[in-house]
Amino acid sequence: MKRRVESLLRRAIESAHAAGELSTATLPEGSVEVPRERQHGDVACNAAMALARPERKAPRAIAEILLRRIEDPGGWIRETEIAGPGFLNVRLSPRFWHEEAAALREDPALGVRPIGQGRFVQVEFVSANPTGPLTVGHGRNAVLGDTLARLLEGTWHRVEREYYFNNAGRQMKVLAASVRARYLELLGRPFEFPEDGYQGDYIRDVARGLVERHGEGLVDHQGNAFRDAAEEAIFADIRTTQDRLGVRFDRYFNEDSLYESGAIERVLERLAEQGLSEKRDGAIWLRGERVGLEKDRVLVKSSGEPAYRLPDVAYHLDKLARGYDAIVDVLGADHIDEHREVVAAISALGHDVAPIRPVIYQFVTLTRFGEQVKMSTRRAEYVTLDELLDEVGPDAARFFFLVRKSDSHLEFDLELAKKRTADNPVFYVQYAHARIFNLFAQAEAAGAVAAAPHAGADAFAPLVEEEEIDLVRQLSGYGEVVELAARELEPHRLVFWLQELAANLHRFYNRHRVLGDEDPARVGARLALLDLVRRTIAAGLGLLGVSAPERM
Repeated sequence: MKRRVESLLRRAIESAHAAGELSTATLPEGSVEVPRERQHGDVACNAAMALARPERKAPRAIAEILLRRIEDPGGWIRETEIAGPGFLNVRLSPRFWHEEAAALREDPALGVRPIGQGRFVQVEFVSANPTGPLTVGHGRNAVLGDTLARLLEGTWHRVEREYYFNNAGRQMKVLAASVRARYLELLGRPFEFPEDGYQGDYIRDVARGLVERHGEGLVDHQGNAFRDAAEEAIFADIRTTQDRLGVRFDRYFNEDSLYESGAIERVLERLAEQGLSEKRDGAIWLRGERVGLEKDRVLVKSSGEPAYRLPDVAYHLDKLARGYDAIVDVLGADHIDEHREVVAAISALGHDVAPIRPVIYQFVTLTRFGEQVKMSTRRAEYVTLDELLDEVGPDAARFFFLVRKSDSHLEFDLELAKKRTADNPVFYVQYAHARIFNLFAQAEAAGAVAAAPHAGADAFAPLVEEEEIDLVRQLSGYGEVVELAARELEPHRLVFWLQELAANLHRFYNRHRVLGDEDPARVGARLALLDLVRRTIAAGLGLLGVSAPERM
């Protein structure tokens, strides 16, 4: 919709320039917007104010020139006005909306443009080490990353999903020691549980499997059997949980490979050669002032153990070398500073860091009846993602994880997520889709006229009611909201938009009869409009990874 009105205004400026009324020949970028308040019209243009200084004219005088120069052969414009200091407000005619509905109906992409143009984007997300089951916090990460990948694919980007993990290092040693202790405990042997060992039944499950397979054969074992068994079992659980949530990956990248390939050593050498690091107190430090940071940061501890930021620098250099056009890192809020340090080090080494785009998410609080809750038992310190899915299901989990902007704290209302009422936002949107399916089933059973044939704008001409035009107006914004959500990496925009569309659909449905109308043309037009709403809801939910049920 906005793009079609832009074309009229663009031609108006070109016409004014050709007539010598304006020295500017192009419409200022971003000067046409859909106003939040309906009283400001369907489309508003602030070009007159943007051009006031270069044109040396009052904004209202420029707006008057544009108004005179607008040519509207299609009868799209119902009314125009100059408001305030020079805003040009445009209200569109029913004919415009009928053409818009017809165009959307013929467009398989529903107005979404191929803004990605095949650009290659990597999305790295979840990236939990195989030391325990996925938590609710991991769930927000997983849904956010997967939905970003879907949005990018839906706008014609080429996407690779990557999971980065470490199956070595201290965490895995502690995990192995935890399993070994439980293994000995199950055998009735003396054992010493690590002070910071991993708790929870999943450790006992791994140990129990080792007892069943090996009996007492591992009592004196000094190899990697305990670590390998834990990694295999936990990663299997992680993948099963991801499958339940509809999340997949194209590549799994092991942090340990950075050590095996010598990438870590090369990073240290390059930092030292360029004077960006120094040895001090037995440790190796990144020199903060040299890389644009306020403080020095440890790269290698005095114990010889690398700090997290060191392999992350090597990992991102590996990513950059693969030739992605953009690299999206989905990170918890506790990683903000570390990620900034990694990017600073990479930039100081002479690499272009513009492709690296962090998406930060805040953590999740589970509530029930307004009170914060912990759900059960599998791990005393956190709630597993599987427990959440068991209670509310994948559709509600995905929708609720996306219902707030990622950098906002999320309160996940468990009872609301299970309700089958309009209070539950995912039910509200899914019910709109199912409601249309039910209507079409009734139409078929009653032998009512089918959706109007593909006959262009005339097929929608009977649609003149406010609620009908409101639906078309909303549908016309689908392409733009999907593009914006993909461009800004903000899937919550689509979630909000779908809730608004569902509200408009329910408002229309509650005020107007469809099958009972005496005018067959109006019945056909309304069925065609509702079929377009159904397609759009299904497409939008698909980008969120949420199902679009036919019955509820």
